[in-house]
Amino acid sequence: MRSVISKFDIVVYGATGYTGQLVAEYLAANYVGDGAPTWALAGRSRDRLASVREAIGAPADTPLIVADAADPASLRAMVAQAKLVVTTVGPYQLYGSDLLAACVADGTDYMDLCGEPIWLKQMIERHEADAKASGARIMFSCGFDSMPFELGAFFVQEEARRVFGAPAPRVKGRVRDLSWKFSGGTSASARVTFEAVAQDLSLVSILKDPFALTPGFEGPKQPRGNKPVFEEDLQSWSAPFAMATLNTRNVHRSNMLMGFPYGPDFVYDEMVLTGPGDVGQANARLVMATNSEKTGPKALRPGEGPSKEERENGRYDLLYVAIAPDGRQVRAAVKGDLDPGYASTAKMISECAICLLRDTPDVPAGLWTPGAAMQHKLIKRLIDHAGLRFEVEG
Repeated sequence: MRSVISKFDIVVYGATGYTGQLVAEYLAANYVGDGAPTWALAGRSRDRLASVREAIGAPADTPLIVADAADPASLRAMVAQAKLVVTTVGPYQLYGSDLLAACVADGTDYMDLCGEPIWLKQMIERHEADAKASGARIMFSCGFDSMPFELGAFFVQEEARRVFGAPAPRVKGRVRDLSWKFSGGTSASARVTFEAVAQDLSLVSILKDPFALTPGFEGPKQPRGNKPVFEEDLQSWSAPFAMATLNTRNVHRSNMLMGFPYGPDFVYDEMVLTGPGDVGQANARLVMATNSEKTGPKALRPGEGPSKEERENGRYDLLYVAIAPDGRQVRAAVKGDLDPGYASTAKMISECAICLLRDTPDVPAGLWTPGAAMQHKLIKRLIDHAGLRFEVEG
């Protein structure tokens, strides 16, 4: 277990990148002064870090740490100064393994925005025991990949317990509205994953496995979600959702980490609602056709992103339907007031970090999903500070 007192509560690694700068900007606007956590900016170039510090209006004495993913010694030196490292440097399968290993070895807490199920599976298998031994709390997927989805399932199951007297064995996650530009980092992660699979076809089985992130546990057959369908209970067509491959795995992992409160036979899927009738069917086909463009040549690249106006005009509306064995339903929604891939994600991971440090310091060591680790306290913090709404619907 770590015994050294850390110099900084939070180190933002990747602060010169597009999303990393947004995280730093949020901390500078909300967590500076008496009583605020101590934090530092980290990245490859001191000059660029200094420029970011000035651009975001952070105090001139905000510390800067030079660290490079290609230099493991610099990562270890950075980790040694931090209670918690927040990293936005992806794709994580290319740039994240040494940093994660350093945090695990040092007993330093870690959060990322990872949307790469193959890398997550590999890291869980490699580091679970060592993290528990060192005292490190490791939390993956702390942005739009996959926190609102994981917490949405948790929230609707709480309502199911209240109404049904027990959790629902079946939950549908449905995207009702999504105004955003698909994250350049997420697009890059998907491309790198596809390239890795092309070189090693054995990895295909991981991408197809709904329980890839629940080592030692395999639940019931899950909906494939790979083609448009008409859902009678929702009176709408649904189309495949590009992020479901990761989100569904994290929801099942969350269920396992919490001791299976949803039951071992829990079934969960995610789709995009496109409306009724011929128009809804046509829209579903259009969603399916455009999913590939999110990772194609027109996709945003890491470091690229929407303008401030586009970020502020973004939004999302996620529906969760919990279905009891007798067919009764309860419904809940998770809504966000900003572009989910950047502006909302920056607020989410920042508040996730504050929640771990301030609200849930007793979370045990190990490899976590944030919702499983912090549950109601994380939902409250996201409502109070990050612009999210969790609502039960009639």
